[in-house]
Amino acid sequence: MERVLQDRRCYQLLERIDGERADAVRRGGCRRCGRRLHRADYERKPRGGPADVLDRWDRRASYCCEREGCRKRHTPPSVRFLGRKVYLGVVVVLVAAMMHGPNGRRVAQLRDALGIDTRTLKRWRQWWREHFVRSAFWKARRSRFMPVLDETLMPFCLSQAFGADRRTGRIKLMEFLGPITTDSCLEAVAM
Repeated sequence: MERVLQDRRCYQLLERIDGERADAVRRGGCRRCGRRLHRADYERKPRGGPADVLDRWDRRASYCCEREGCRKRHTPPSVRFLGRKVYLGVVVVLVAAMMHGPNGRRVAQLRDALGIDTRTLKRWRQWWREHFVRSAFWKARRSRFMPVLDETLMPFCLSQAFGADRRTGRIKLMEFLGPITTDSCLEAVAM
């Protein structure tokens, strides 16, 4: 697991994807009035990855409309961050997946390897099993998976479905989850 979470090439790809998404949002202009967007990034203090990655990922791209009176915020979906969670998105997903069938030894290993408090691990697991599976995002997309995923095993079954043990699977999983990382994208996601 630690090898997977230290995969620098994966982090480089995630960074590139986020950059491309940010550029597309900026070029698209304001969705409300069509005017130009200005950079208005959010500061981040991420945890859970290699130190050099955490140092570079101290900002999350975001924009706001240039027109006074509009100033609509446009935050592109992210494959690096999972909403406002402090830990990197891939860490939240994969570590919570490892909590499937948790035992004291596994929880202790995760806590020691990544410095994640046991209460945080339990909160992540609860979020996946209770909040994620009830979200409009998941309800609109769960039928894409055959066989049907067992929601009591989230995110383990989701990471298995994407083959998250491989780099390409991790990237695809994070791209799939991208729309849940920002409120401004949820409007487009709702059915």
